[in-house]
Amino acid sequence: MCSSFLLCLPKVASSSSSTILILLLLLFFNIPQHHHHHLHVMSAPPILSPKHNNVTDRSSLLVFKSKISLDPHGVLAAWNDTLPFCRWQGVVCGHRHPERVVSLNLSSLDLVGTISPHLANLTFLRRINLSYNHFHGPVPHELSRLSRLQKLVLYRNLLMGIIPSELSHCLGLQIISLSYNMLGGCIPTEFGSLPSLHTLRLRKNSITGQIPTSLANASSLNILGMSFNQLSGGIPPSLGKLSRLKLLGLRANNLEGSIPPSVWNLSSLEYLYLGLNKLKCSLPQDLGRSLPHLKHLTVNSNKMHGSIPISLSNASQLSRIQLQKNNFDGRIHPNLGSLRYLRFLIMDDNQLEAREPVDWSFLTSLRNCTILEALQISQNNLGGLLPKSISNISTTLQVLSMGENSIEGSIPPEIGNLVGLEYFDLGPNFLSDRIPASIGLLKNLYLLDLSFNNFSGEISSTMGNLSQLNKLFLDSNSFTGSIPASLGNCKSLDLLNLDNNKLTGTIPKEVFNISCLTQELSIEENQLTGLIPSEIGNLINTEEIWLSGNKLSGEIPSKLGKCQVLQILRLGRNLFDGSIPTSLSALSGLQDLDLSQNNLSGKIPTFLGDFPDLHKLNLSFNNFEGEVPRKGVFKNKSAISVLGNNNLCGGDPILHLPICAFSGPKKNHKSPKLAVIISIFSGFLCLFVLFLFVASHRWIRQRSRSKPMENYTIKEQHISISYVELFKATNGFSEENLVGSGNFGSVYRGTLDDHENDTKVIAVKVFNLRQLGALKSFITECDAFRNIRHRNLIKILTACSSVDSKGNDFKAMVFEFKPNGSLESWLHQEGNDPFGLKTLKLMQRINIAMDVASALEYLHHHGQAPIIHCDLKPSNILLDDDMTALVSDFGLARFINKSTTSSTSSFGIKGTIGYIAPEYGMTNNVSIHGDVYSYGILLMELFTGRKPTDGAFKEGLTLRTFVKDGLSEGLISTMDEYLLANGVQASNHSQTINHAKTFECVSLVLRTGLLCTNDLPTERMEIKKVRNELNDIKNKFFGR
Repeated sequence: MCSSFLLCLPKVASSSSSTILILLLLLFFNIPQHHHHHLHVMSAPPILSPKHNNVTDRSSLLVFKSKISLDPHGVLAAWNDTLPFCRWQGVVCGHRHPERVVSLNLSSLDLVGTISPHLANLTFLRRINLSYNHFHGPVPHELSRLSRLQKLVLYRNLLMGIIPSELSHCLGLQIISLSYNMLGGCIPTEFGSLPSLHTLRLRKNSITGQIPTSLANASSLNILGMSFNQLSGGIPPSLGKLSRLKLLGLRANNLEGSIPPSVWNLSSLEYLYLGLNKLKCSLPQDLGRSLPHLKHLTVNSNKMHGSIPISLSNASQLSRIQLQKNNFDGRIHPNLGSLRYLRFLIMDDNQLEAREPVDWSFLTSLRNCTILEALQISQNNLGGLLPKSISNISTTLQVLSMGENSIEGSIPPEIGNLVGLEYFDLGPNFLSDRIPASIGLLKNLYLLDLSFNNFSGEISSTMGNLSQLNKLFLDSNSFTGSIPASLGNCKSLDLLNLDNNKLTGTIPKEVFNISCLTQELSIEENQLTGLIPSEIGNLINTEEIWLSGNKLSGEIPSKLGKCQVLQILRLGRNLFDGSIPTSLSALSGLQDLDLSQNNLSGKIPTFLGDFPDLHKLNLSFNNFEGEVPRKGVFKNKSAISVLGNNNLCGGDPILHLPICAFSGPKKNHKSPKLAVIISIFSGFLCLFVLFLFVASHRWIRQRSRSKPMENYTIKEQHISISYVELFKATNGFSEENLVGSGNFGSVYRGTLDDHENDTKVIAVKVFNLRQLGALKSFITECDAFRNIRHRNLIKILTACSSVDSKGNDFKAMVFEFKPNGSLESWLHQEGNDPFGLKTLKLMQRINIAMDVASALEYLHHHGQAPIIHCDLKPSNILLDDDMTALVSDFGLARFINKSTTSSTSSFGIKGTIGYIAPEYGMTNNVSIHGDVYSYGILLMELFTGRKPTDGAFKEGLTLRTFVKDGLSEGLISTMDEYLLANGVQASNHSQTINHAKTFECVSLVLRTGLLCTNDLPTERMEIKKVRNELNDIKNKFFGR
């Protein structure tokens, strides 16, 4: 300042004038200390006199503090006159210059605010660490004036804007860590001029452009992390000049081309992450020799090809090899067994080969990898005999996946040595012989898949020892003997599939006592005999029971009526007799009922026509008699089969059954000869139909568990569209047009030319009919869209029910395309989102919440018939061009009577975990209160940014308790961090709300979310009151 001041004075002509000037300056700089202090607190000039820089440091720190709008832990409260500033928390002063700040470390304090450019006045500053906070705004370019700066650590904040290229003026910089922010723009080319830079971390931002070739000039670099951005182009060959590089992270970008040979010559490299790109090349054969210190090699999910280098074994410190989802071919070399630090060997979904025993020697060698945790080699071209040495792999092995190959041989008895196994997958293959009893020693198994092999003999009773087993697939083998009763000890079993074997005897009652068996019990196509035990009524949570194609006899047990979650019941092609028990009327959630080819008799119960979800009913080839019901499923010719029941009559005319006779028998005027001919012809016709039915059954089962449906129209005014038109509109349903996937299908973006040669952008939802429940979802959505219309509900253009180019059934729905995507995509984004990092402002979130509440109010109270959505979640909320929220996906919706608020019919709830109301798991009855619960969860997710299934929610902690605790302890750790940066500014509104107002607003919204998620359904807020409450909150903080 002194020198600057002198420059501003006019030149003096005499020595006396000079003397006077000097005296004036001395007087000026002898101002009392308290006045001087006051001067600098009020105005912190950018460049200050060296004589007074200690005071400048203090004033600059106070200006930095003034930019902190929230300090939830009160750390900066002590930054006052009670302590010298060198003793303030986070501040470190130097030894040689005891009153100059050399380090500022305020990491992990949940601070909210912007980074003050006045930090540039701390001219002795060497280290800045503001990580794990909520700083927003730009990285101040003024920091470039810190000539002594060595470490700039700002990761895990909300910083936006570009990375200042001026930072390259700090020639002493060693570490730049900006990961996990919202920074955009390009990587400054000037960083290549930083001679001391050894760490550059930019992971998880929205950085675009190409990797600067100039980075190669930063010769001290040993960590270069740029994964999960939007970098494009190729990997610069010049990076091969970074001879000290230990970590190169470029995962999950849009990089193309080949990996430059120079990268493979970075002999110091330890961690190489190149997965999830579009790289197309092979691995160099001398990789292990050129990269001898490599520990992690991940090139998964690219377009890599060629063989796996034999030299990998030379990289003796390798612990993780991830090559999956490429086109690697050739043999797996046995010298991988020399990698004693190897933990993960993941090579599934390639073209790797094995035919002769020598090709399997790699498996033998892996016994030397004593800490191996995962071996995944499924979906390759591996064949030949499975070596016994598989049993000698380390006991630390948790995942062994070898399915979808062509492996022969048998499982060795020594397999029981792999006591650490949790996931064991060998299907499909060509394995045979018995399953060894030692399989029962794998007590940590969660999944065992031996399906689609040639295993024979009895199923070992030792499988009952697998108490942790959740899924067991033994289908499509040649097992004989009886089902071991010990399977009833697998109390954690959720799915049991024993289809297509040669099992005999009765079904042990113990199997029906597995209370966790919720997904599927499937024992079709065996030779089981006897009665179904009455214990089948214990499967109160099971959704699917498949017992067709056996020799089961007796009456259908009335206890089946207790299985009120059942959606599929297949009992066809058995020897059941008697009538359909009236207790089955409780199974109103049934979607698929097959009782065909038995000896059932009596009348067809009328209650089957009352099942709202029943879309497939097969009663053919029994002895039913009397009139066929006329309502529900009986009105759909394609959904029902009653062939081979000669005494049926009436029903809907589409069935073409004889008219029921209500008078006495009339005299027969037909000649005996004609009657004989008709009888013989009818007999042959029935036999022919029976032959066709049996022959096609297996093909139908493998192709789909849903029967094709006739063209399904929504409304006559909707345009008609064909499969071919949709195929062209979506570029052949290409991956480039794929927008997203869900439980029942995928959504594609398409362009459709209308009659005026204009182009309309559409979203095509294609249903995967091989997925159980997809057809029902299609029908339900069609029914729903017939009856609803509201500004906050997605508008359908048309539906298509046809066949594809291979003759398979094809179902699709066509909507207007919403370029803003789903609410899910805004709340939970991946760092490599091609559309860039997107954030929602506070007012936008309130508007979205009000839109969804308005849609629910319409569905529950103002439509033609009350509709319960049953699957409300962010991925089912779409955002229009103006960010208007639109509720979509009515595949699980339920219609109820106007006179009630709930549906008393029971069915299998198939909503989404985390959003399902707790009472659904106990009563299976749906209600509008269940939708309100889901809405409350959505509301809390919208303002906290946390999913209800967040991994942090453990040991009793849920999203609801997280919010409840947060409201009582301090909101800062609860609310979405992006609101702190973007939520303070009202969308389309000039008024800015300060942080205190923001927290008050969010607090009121979250309290509403808590009221919507009370445990007792009747204590939850009505959706109309929710909408009014949100409207009041909006008016309070943003005006009308």
